[in-house]
Amino acid sequence: MEEILSNEVDIRKHKIEELKQMGEIPFKQRFERTCTIHEARTKVGEKVRIAGRIVFRRVMGKFGFCQIRDIYDKIQISVGRNEFSEEDYNFYKKMIDIGDFIGVEGEVYLTQTGEVTVRAEKVELLSKTIRPLPEKFHGVTDTEIKYRQRYLDLIMNEDSRKIFITRSKVVSFIRRYLEDNGFIEVETPILQTSVSGASAKPFFTHHNALDMECNLRIATECYLKQCIGAGIDRVFELGKDFRNEGMDPSHLQEFTQVEWYASYWYFEDNIKFFKGMITELLNKCLGTTKVNYQGQEIDFAGEWPRINYVEKMTELLGCDFLDIDDVDKLKKIIVDRKLFSYDDLEECKTVRTLIDYVYKRKIREPIVNPTILYNYPASLIPLARHNDKDDRIIDVFQVVAGGAELVKAYSELVDPIVQRKNLELQLKEKQAGDEETMDVDENFLLAMEHGMPPISGLGFGIDRFMQFIFDCPNIRDVVLFPIMKD
Repeated sequence: MEEILSNEVDIRKHKIEELKQMGEIPFKQRFERTCTIHEARTKVGEKVRIAGRIVFRRVMGKFGFCQIRDIYDKIQISVGRNEFSEEDYNFYKKMIDIGDFIGVEGEVYLTQTGEVTVRAEKVELLSKTIRPLPEKFHGVTDTEIKYRQRYLDLIMNEDSRKIFITRSKVVSFIRRYLEDNGFIEVETPILQTSVSGASAKPFFTHHNALDMECNLRIATECYLKQCIGAGIDRVFELGKDFRNEGMDPSHLQEFTQVEWYASYWYFEDNIKFFKGMITELLNKCLGTTKVNYQGQEIDFAGEWPRINYVEKMTELLGCDFLDIDDVDKLKKIIVDRKLFSYDDLEECKTVRTLIDYVYKRKIREPIVNPTILYNYPASLIPLARHNDKDDRIIDVFQVVAGGAELVKAYSELVDPIVQRKNLELQLKEKQAGDEETMDVDENFLLAMEHGMPPISGLGFGIDRFMQFIFDCPNIRDVVLFPIMKD
């Protein structure tokens, strides 16, 4: 196979030299189109000038067909001696290959089988390719090649093209929806000096000019809340976050999410807002609110049931776990209840991580249809507002479907005294061996001491959502250029 490929590359390189000797330019500067390929398909009986990459080609003596495409559409081209001089036709047969970019001028017509086709009057070589495309009928099936050479995947695989076109529509829709509802988009630092905004292990780097250690942001939360304090009542950011944690089919260290924050809202307002957004998003981008995931049809229309996190966890553990602050004691309860073994819980170093471990495997995993989980233990999220009736609970909700978390939101903590206490507790957990804790962010606390209104915020992961709605087995299937090990 390698020998065949090497021979093909040599042949195409030789053609490039031939073209130069003929006075041809193998890599043109431009081509003036009158329409796109997709638009040309609606112009039967009209003359067009279109361009694209050849993905199929067949020459039969004095007549032949090829097919050109771009990311959105494809069209058939007929090339024959009736429209071409012998010299031009021989040039097309000899010098143009599958994979090349060409410009075509001709009239659009329908074949006897109803295929929309351009009867080429002129074909211009725009860019010569050296390497051939993968074989047409098998496309790119090697997952390693799909992720490393996404351009080949997009050229050859219709499913991949659909995913990434839809992803673009999803991102565009979210921006428009938020802006239409009074939100302002801002940009906050990716390079930061405090690990804040979420419980996660960060990437660290060194800032040479300032000679100080920095980290890549794990969330945009703390800066967006400062924008709220500055008077931007509704604010959002859609961009990259980074968490230096393990890789699996549903996690990547570099990921895209949108976070938004609204003054004077509480978490129930965000539930209503998110539900309205997601149902409209699905209708606009997919044409339906129904998603097929893991062999099950999941419908986002209608009412979403609710699960009280604390009540469900209390039922599982058989006790009021909110007052337990001893890791070993909670581990014993979990093992005695035959939920997990001590080996299963080995990596859990704090009460917070233990509770989260049980939740993800015993509560979240079995959930199929869109479900709202609310009333979370205060130990889980140090940035969330404590419930007015029970200080051990925070006003948080998640939307879970198909066993996966799609969104997390809460009423924000704006009391600087409680916030400092929570972050100092995080510091103790870090000293106990938990690497997924936040720093005591003094700049954020300073801003909070200057005053913030009531706030509710929400984080929504784009990659996970795309993986969910297209039922992809690996999150890399929905990330254009995922990082790969050399």
